[in-house]
Parts: sequence; structure tokens; C-alpha cells
Amino acid sequence: MSLKRSTSLIGGLLILAGSLVVTAPMASANEELVKLQKDDGQWAQQGKNYAATRYSSLSQITPDNVKNLKVAWSFSLGTLNGQEGGPLVVGNTMYVHSSYSTGNSHNIFALDLAKEGAPIKWKYVAKHDPKAVPVACCDLVHRGLNYADGKILYQTLDGIVIALDAKTGKEIWKTRNADPSKGETNTGAGMVIHDKYIVGVAGGEFGVRGWVAAYAIKDGKLIWKARSTGPDDELLLASDFNAANPHHGRFGEGTKSWPGEQWKVGGGTTWGWYSYDPELNLLYYSTGNPGTWNPAPRKGGDNKWSMTIWARNPDTGAAKWAYQMTPWDNWDYDGINESVLTDQTIGGKKVKALTHFDRNGFVYTLDRTNGTLLKADAFVYVNWAKGVDLKTGRPIVNTDKLTKQGEDTKNICPCAMGGKNQVPVAYAPGTNLFYAAVNNMCMNYEGQLVQYTAGAPYVGASVLMFNGHEGKDNWWGEVIAWDVVTGKRKWEIKEQQPPWSGPVVTASNVVFYGTMDGWFKAVSAIDGKLLWKHKVGSGIIGNPITYKGPDGKQYVAVYSGIGGWFGATVSLDLPPDDPTAALGGVNAAYLSGLPMASSKGGTLYVFGL
Repeated sequence: MSLKRSTSLIGGLLILAGSLVVTAPMASANEELVKLQKDDGQWAQQGKNYAATRYSSLSQITPDNVKNLKVAWSFSLGTLNGQEGGPLVVGNTMYVHSSYSTGNSHNIFALDLAKEGAPIKWKYVAKHDPKAVPVACCDLVHRGLNYADGKILYQTLDGIVIALDAKTGKEIWKTRNADPSKGETNTGAGMVIHDKYIVGVAGGEFGVRGWVAAYAIKDGKLIWKARSTGPDDELLLASDFNAANPHHGRFGEGTKSWPGEQWKVGGGTTWGWYSYDPELNLLYYSTGNPGTWNPAPRKGGDNKWSMTIWARNPDTGAAKWAYQMTPWDNWDYDGINESVLTDQTIGGKKVKALTHFDRNGFVYTLDRTNGTLLKADAFVYVNWAKGVDLKTGRPIVNTDKLTKQGEDTKNICPCAMGGKNQVPVAYAPGTNLFYAAVNNMCMNYEGQLVQYTAGAPYVGASVLMFNGHEGKDNWWGEVIAWDVVTGKRKWEIKEQQPPWSGPVVTASNVVFYGTMDGWFKAVSAIDGKLLWKHKVGSGIIGNPITYKGPDGKQYVAVYSGIGGWFGATVSLDLPPDDPTAALGGVNAAYLSGLPMASSKGGTLYVFGL
């Protein structure tokens, strides 16, 4: 299947500003995971904790001694597509996953950290339906495993939810969540809350109507399923839904905000990162772009509830509130990015905050108890909107940047890859700063007519991407430190290629991240000063973690393996013949020099002093 742009797609710890507040385990929370989150010697969730801060209190590695880091050991992942996500560390075991492969399989390993060189304890090879490969958007990636109750839980590319015995790797149960013959896949990690494993679905570029679903950890039975678009009963709206902010949307808008029955192929998929507040008992996640990318067939309403931050009761799925960031999305600002839970003082008032760096270029801070919008600031160069009206919650759109069918709209910033793609941010309570890997990219965008066919691409746009500030810069991305209170950058580091590695930050004020051209770096959390770097075998799009080994020493681990949307040109061997191929990614990759800066790979690196 061709990768042309218009035809195909391969593709609780709560934080208080300045201090770390650990909430006591509650009956409503998964007590084991809450306990593991408190132990910074381990890394038991992809975001480190339910608040998704990617912060560790470990401090053996400091700005003074980080220059002494060496490779302690490495491990081949066995596949060559993009290596996203990161490993888990529970007890003396590291659980490692690979990308998927065109050979219709991927690998899961349990490694013994108590033994020299971390030998394999067990290996599980997961086969997936070959029909999933041509309908997987933007490379054959997977964003990570979950641990709970002695089980490793994850979802395969073809939508099978699987539970493995964490000690033996033996398959305990599996159940189907998605059907690739309809364009439904999954690349996200999901999240364990209480006795449930909550997962999403990918496939917005195939007209998939998104959902989140909760499966029983014990036996894999479906407990609830909540749609992103459609009638209220399928959206599972609570009786007090958006009570504090009715202007953000109320009952009935799931269908009324779409022309005709366009909501049935409306996108709003849910393959991003999740977070959870045990005190409020609310799950937070976001939905992606509407279908199609061409806005013309969707004209006539806001296309709710695509591009939306949701808060749901994880036991019932009932939605407490929802806030739509980009109504009637014209630009594929796929809104699935993570939401980080902190306590902040905004406008002189202390609030339970939710902070979300969206692909549309704005960072949103909301009151996570009720969805009230508190702040919205541009964290990269933005020209599609002049800002966000805090009273209405709506963007102030520059109408000359609205895309149209049959017309090539020039110089829209940011591009469809976003001001920040799916790579998660980190938050340090000591500095009260967020650390984010962001893009410096813009685009030309032409809407195209496309008809829906189940399992076929349903994109309807041709996109050409280039480096940002309307082509006036020579860098493609940055790592930034962001102050959510002032709404400004504290510092920034320019990178030749966009960095798609989610930072991790430690109590000793060291930030670790990787680059597309294969450098693993440590910088100061205070001022961004480079402290150390090491060249690995392939570009890094994985999210580093830090943990304490059985020997009592602090280690840092990261996957190396170029890929993902921007890196798919390398991992999928895409030539420069069609610059709009790979959803516009080919032009960007070649212009940035990525094909000459990195080769394929698939390796776990572990560093120690």
C-alpha cells in the first residue's frame, strides 16, 4: 500500500507548586500502584505516577557528577521500527517492549536486574493481524506496558488486549477491543485504575469513531465503553455534566454539532496518554482529530467531542466534564496529548490544576475539579489563532488560516505534527516548571474530497511541512522549560531535528531527553545548560526513565530507535520522490537532514555512574 498523503497511512502522586504531596492510598485507587508510585527506586507506570509528572526524587546523579555517566549495559529490542514509550521497573525486574514489525509481531521481555547484564527472565512474542499494518498511522510504534496485580497489561496493534503473568510471561487472558478491518488499531499504553485496565483506540484517519473502554484486570471482561462522538447515552454523560461550565457544551451536542450523520465517522480517537486523580476519582484523557481532515464535509458545527479534554469516573465511565480545545478542527491538531496534574496558584488562587500542551500550539490550564479554563498561552509560534477567549473557551481564529477544499492554504503554524506531538512533558515541583520537547514547524494545507469506505484511508488533505516561523528559521525543534503561572518560557534549547523524546526530571535538577539524530542528553533543570551527552546507535523517540538498581545505584534507561511520524521516512525507507508522503512527513524529514543523521535501530540503553 502506498504511503501517499491522500491515499494511505503507515505508519496518587499529586504535585503542589514547589513541593511534592503524596496522597494516602484510598479505597478507590489501585493500592498497589499507589504504593509503587511512592517508591522512586521503581518506575511502575509510563508517566511515573497517576499525575503523569515524569518526575523522580532520585538524586544520586547530579549536575556535578552526571558527566561521569557510562553505559552500564544495553539490550537489543529485536525490531527496527520506531521505539516509543519506555520500560517499566517493578522490584528487581525490568519489563521491556519493542515496536511492532512488518513481520506482524513484536517482543516483550522481562529482564533480571539482580544479575549481571540483566539477562532475560522470559520473552513473549505477540503476533498481530497483518491487516493492521497498512492501516496503522505514522509507523508501527507502541507506547508501553502497564503493570498491576502481578500482570503485564497492554494492547496490540490489531486491538487485542492481553494480560501476561509478570513472573512467567504466560498469557492469562486476551480480548478484542478494536478491529483492523475497519481501520481500528491501537498504539497507546492505556492506564490501570482500580480493578480496571482502561484503553483507547487509534484510526481517526480511517473514519474510526473513537472510544475509551474499561476491562476487568481479573478476566478481561468489558465493564464500560464511552464513545467520543454520538448520542449522549453512548457518550456516557453524567447528569451534572459540565454543570460548572455549560458554555463548554451540554447534552445533545454529540450529534447536533455535526452535519447529518457525519459523527458516525467522526474520529476523536484516544491513543494518547492518560492521567488520574485518586482524590477526585477522575480519569483524564483527550480525543483526537475529527474525520476527515478536510473540514468541508464537517461544516455546520463544532464537531464535538473531537479535540477534547475529558474527565470521567473510571468506575462507571460517566463524564463529569469536557472541554473542546479546537472546535471544527481545520488543521489536524490531533488533541490526544497528556494532561499533567499539579496544584498551582493562578490569579492569586490555589487550584487543583490540569495542564495540557496541545498540538494546536496552546498550553491549557484548567481547574481539574470542574473543567473551568484558567489559562491558555501559546508555547510555540502560532498564527492560526490570535489567542483563546478565557470566558468562552474558544480560540480566536485567524480566518485567513482556515483550510478549504481545493485551495492550498499557505504558512499555517504550527503544522499538523503540532506545537508538541504526543511525546509527554515532565514537571518538577522544585522549580515549578514543565519541561517539553516541542516542534518548530509550519505547513501548507489543501483540503480534498474523500468518500468514506470502512477500512480505507479517510484523510482528505494534502500537507507540505517545513521548519517554523513561516520558514524563516533553520532549526526544527526545541526543548523548553515552561512556567505555567507566568505563561512564558524560562529557557529553551534549539535542536536541528524536532526532539520527540519525553523528558524525565529528577530532584537533583537534571533533565534527560533524546534527539532524533541519536544524542542522549542531560541538561540543567534550572537554566538548560548542557551537562552531558552520549551518542547512541539510532535516533531517540522513546521516553527515558530513572530507577534505583538492586545495588542501590541510580540508573537512567532509554530506548533508541528512530521512527514515529517524523522519523517514519527512515524507519520505513521512504524516498523523497513525493514530499507529501507519510502525511507530509517526507518533505520535513529530508529538509531537516534526518535521513543522513540517523539509521534504523532498536536498542535499550542503561546508564549509570
